[in-house]
Amino acid sequence: MEATLCPKPHFVVIPWPATSHMIPIVDIGCLLAAHGASVTIITTPASSQLVQSRVDRAGQGSAGITVTAIPFPGAKAGLPDGCERTDHIPSADLVPNFFVATTKFGEAVAQHCRLLTATHRPSCVVAGMVHTWAHGVARELGAPCFLFHGFSAFALLCCEYLNTHKPHEAVESLDELFDVPLLPPFEFKFSRRQLPIHFQPSSSIPQDRHRELREFELAVDGIVVNSFEELERDSAARLAAATGKTVLAVGPVSLCGSPPSLLDLRTSSDDARRCMAWLDAKKAESVLYVSFGSAGRMLPAQLMQLGLALVSCPWPVLWVIKGADTLPDDVNEWLQHNTDGDGLPESQCLAVRGWAPQVAILEHPAVGGFLTHCGWGSTLESVAAGVPMATWPFYAEQFLNERLIVDVLGIGVSVGVTKPTESVLTGGGGGKEKADVGMEQVKQVLDMLMDGGVDGEARKTKVKELKAKAKTALEHGGSSYMNLEKLMQFGA
Repeated sequence: MEATLCPKPHFVVIPWPATSHMIPIVDIGCLLAAHGASVTIITTPASSQLVQSRVDRAGQGSAGITVTAIPFPGAKAGLPDGCERTDHIPSADLVPNFFVATTKFGEAVAQHCRLLTATHRPSCVVAGMVHTWAHGVARELGAPCFLFHGFSAFALLCCEYLNTHKPHEAVESLDELFDVPLLPPFEFKFSRRQLPIHFQPSSSIPQDRHRELREFELAVDGIVVNSFEELERDSAARLAAATGKTVLAVGPVSLCGSPPSLLDLRTSSDDARRCMAWLDAKKAESVLYVSFGSAGRMLPAQLMQLGLALVSCPWPVLWVIKGADTLPDDVNEWLQHNTDGDGLPESQCLAVRGWAPQVAILEHPAVGGFLTHCGWGSTLESVAAGVPMATWPFYAEQFLNERLIVDVLGIGVSVGVTKPTESVLTGGGGGKEKADVGMEQVKQVLDMLMDGGVDGEARKTKVKELKAKAKTALEHGGSSYMNLEKLMQFGA
């Protein structure tokens, strides 16, 4: 009888407004609900549909979840209408305005949380990176605060080493390599240019925001990671030792809930129907899937070199192109003449302009390899599907993830990119027009991925072993299941 009087833990989950960060933190909220918590996910009107769709995907586990949309004060900060996520920011000069708006948004969130105390006091806050005000909200509520970066434990361990030892500040140029000795016997060398944005000498994000993020990291009670302990060697344990924080690996969160049935996918959108029908016509493990994430945009010259490689390779290719509407006319014309946008069963290169059902694509038996930007969400989805990767990092922590994929796990092969792709957040976009990676280099790496002989078979074997471990981690008694139970105790 006493157990029935004990209220459920109430988690307030506040995603950082970037698509690649929102999806996994919402999935974490769904997992907490499945473990018996009440969960309030606070977002903005422009993102509420995305959040609700992830919650609905969780099925019965979504019963304890409330999605609350709080107006985002973008217009007051000088942002255009509807600019409520980082992938909506049209130019680098508006990035500071976006951070001003998120701070104002935090004030509205704090007020909402005060109102929640009248009915069901929040007992734990899980906040996305750069919501540095969330720690103050949690303290006012008397609740612990956990930080979700969206990074791998290995990347976070690298960042902690960089913050503590600062080897990047001793180099003479952005391209000089230095050691980051973290997981012996592996050796890792990076250039400063390859590091996350907050270790760059300049970016479109104001320096005071970087300082606030570091203070936030030092103040929180713990770190939640979308990973599983069996994947990253002992990176999570080493991160806990280095930070003195509780570190809980609770993934892969993309496995939460019920995956959409093929019938659901085929009726959900034209793009999804085309993708799945086209894949159904292909042989097992014969298709190369190419996608660079929700924000990945290549310069036209580089996209052309990639495209020339893809249309000339002997395997069927499913190529997702983001930002196609901003490409020059000559590139769009080339795409129209050399790729298939209709999903014809006999075509060799299906081009999808915009969204594609990535998890379903990776899990389709026809897919045999994934050319990826090494975003951590995409990396984990590939691992969970048992698909080996070719790595083409763009920016942020993606060069760090590449070393984990290729060197530590042995489930990928590097394209050989050494410099990041410019973006709104790095302060670039539209500068140089030269391709860093040529067609022949791309073709050579894709051949290694799709038909790599003994080494290729070894990569396939390793990633399929990790797929099995990923599934086990979230099952009752698995490492991620137990870490979710530990997180529940913080909210008790």
